[in-house]
Amino acid sequence: MDTKDLLKSLARLTSEGRNPDTQHIDRQSTLEILATINTQDKQVPEAVAQVLPAIAAAVDIIVAAFRRGGRLIYTGAGTSGRLGVLDASECPPTFSVPEGMVVGLIAGGPQAMFRAQEGAEDSAEQGARDLQNIQLSVDDVVVGIAASGRTPYVLGSLHYARQLGATTVALACNGGSLIGQAADIAIEPEVGPEVITGSTRLKSGTAQKLVLNMLTTASMIRLGKVYQNLMVDLNASNLKLQARAQRIVMQATEVDEEAAALALQQADNEVKLAILMLLSGLDKAEARARLEQHQGILGNAVPRDG
Repeated sequence: MDTKDLLKSLARLTSEGRNPDTQHIDRQSTLEILATINTQDKQVPEAVAQVLPAIAAAVDIIVAAFRRGGRLIYTGAGTSGRLGVLDASECPPTFSVPEGMVVGLIAGGPQAMFRAQEGAEDSAEQGARDLQNIQLSVDDVVVGIAASGRTPYVLGSLHYARQLGATTVALACNGGSLIGQAADIAIEPEVGPEVITGSTRLKSGTAQKLVLNMLTTASMIRLGKVYQNLMVDLNASNLKLQARAQRIVMQATEVDEEAAALALQQADNEVKLAILMLLSGLDKAEARARLEQHQGILGNAVPRDG
């Protein structure tokens, strides 16, 4: 695509339009600038609300993929890619899932997380190669993220994934996007023109972050990683998380600090196991067997009178 074609393409994108409500933002006071940004940001949750059915459809296929041993793979460039890497990197400590169960790929490689790699997003071939390099399989789900909905790197990854037979999801902030047309499910919250024209790290980035939060959080809840609203599968890998694990046991069972600490010790520091032992009176082996019987879903394993 040459410059003339690219200009025509960008002119059709809502996310690249000029926002009539912010055209005089350069003349505003600091407080007025912040109020303007805040007013624009309030539009984002409503835009996401409009696409909840598509998000739900994506969650259901992600849960099915996880249950058959597949992975969730994000692919994107720039801000979109960084948001995918961020969401993927937070899953192991939050939900104790294995490294590599949720993967974030960014155009330009890991160094692009910290320094822009100009031109990396223009290679559709690299989008495909990056998936090949991690041995993409038909059991995986690939989520392509691009605010514009036209990034070649993301398009290349989605085309390769569909060719291989993997399920694909597109996350864009323009309706009828190219990546949406290339995917099995299109999630397209339309947040409108940005505060600063074309700066899609703003409303578009916020919308993407909200959707990515939903994809992984809802999937992990469906997998039984949450009991009530507690992170019962967290990995207590540092002092803060160890304290949080003890507090979760206390909140779930209404025991004191000493009882929670003892239960965690007896349960090899497995929060879910400690809670079930306290609520059921089962020993460690019995509680572990009961959890396995209920596919690790604590809410189903806890006795109804517990």
